[in-house]
Amino acid sequence: MIVDDLKNAAQYYALGAGIEKALRYLQETDFNQVAPDRYDIDGDAVYALVQEYDSKPKSEGFWEAHHAYLDVQYVASGIEHMGYRPVEGMEANPYDEEKDFYTLEGVGEFYTLRAGYFTILKPQDAHMPGMAIDVSQPVKKVVVKVRV
Repeated sequence: MIVDDLKNAAQYYALGAGIEKALRYLQETDFNQVAPDRYDIDGDAVYALVQEYDSKPKSEGFWEAHHAYLDVQYVASGIEHMGYRPVEGMEANPYDEEKDFYTLEGVGEFYTLRAGYFTILKPQDAHMPGMAIDVSQPVKKVVVKVRV
């Protein structure tokens, strides 16, 4: 798991061509002008999901992870808590191969993801996105999926 300000994104280009494409897309796009939807960056290998939602209480959250893709999650506006914990040692529920998604049971830590910041979550990183810090508030987030 990595967390940083988008202005430092170039430091992470060396992590792979897909991550570089994801970070460049985030750096070059004005998300005030982009509606919620899926946007292909490199077909199914790298694509962005632009989302708008209200952050929710942790009691409504759940741990998730993926096998085929890593996430580069960027908060374009708003602020949220992001849960994190290594998948190892958690109880995994059945994997949905079509959605590249499964939920897990366990306890983890939370960090603040504010506007202008991104996080890179690999398949070994369980995460709980979209959690409210104190009270629910609107968030615009971009999740770039990068095939591993």
